[in-house]
Amino acid sequence: MLLRLEGVSRSFGGVRAVDGCSFAVHKGDIHGLIGPNGAGKTTLLNLVSGLIQPTGGSIFLGERRIDRLPPHRIAALGVARTYQNIRLFPELSAAGNVIVGEHLRRKGTVLESLLLLPSARREREVARERARELLARVGLLDRAGERAANLSYGEQRRVEIARALAADPAVLLLDEPTAGMNPAETLELADQIRSLRDIGITVLLIEHKLNVVNDISDKVAVLDYGEKIAEGKAEEVQRNEDVVRAYLGRTAAARV
Repeated sequence: MLLRLEGVSRSFGGVRAVDGCSFAVHKGDIHGLIGPNGAGKTTLLNLVSGLIQPTGGSIFLGERRIDRLPPHRIAALGVARTYQNIRLFPELSAAGNVIVGEHLRRKGTVLESLLLLPSARREREVARERARELLARVGLLDRAGERAANLSYGEQRRVEIARALAADPAVLLLDEPTAGMNPAETLELADQIRSLRDIGITVLLIEHKLNVVNDISDKVAVLDYGEKIAEGKAEEVQRNEDVVRAYLGRTAAARV
């Protein structure tokens, strides 16, 4: 297993947003994370990426405990993410936004860049070419020079994924990547996420579109009120009475 959570909790005042959550994400898997609104899914990604720290439990990347590390250290170890709310630089081009995500890979110093030394120029060219490759992976090569502000909502989400991939992560955390996309865009992006397995990237995916979860997830964990209430194959967890109750209420569960 590559990413492991053991009894992870996070409280805000008297509210437990994540409550004793434990599960493992295996290397090369796409692991779905589903649940009703307010179930604690985004809080969990914030814990894994180090934006907040747990009030209980442990998080491991491989054999290394990461839950007490700052976000930049966790990112350097191989964890990248996207967000519910798009966080692009609107005045930069699509390629420029992806290049920003490559900062962890760069070896040159600021002084070398300011002096335009040959090594810095070479590194800049490599960064531009890699940005184009990653935009091609998410189907946006023809939009590489377009300002992010001029891209559609769905295109901006794909640029965010390309930027996260620029960090060369071992684990990619995706927070509702298909939100705001039409059915055709959703299917295309689902195929692109599935293809990440081919290049050795492990994915932890929050997604409200259950057809996407069904199609691409190797395993699914379900949260409700911060607790993991089910885990397994997508078709198994969706038949689970607790899951049906969490999504549709007790009346629907009684009819299952």
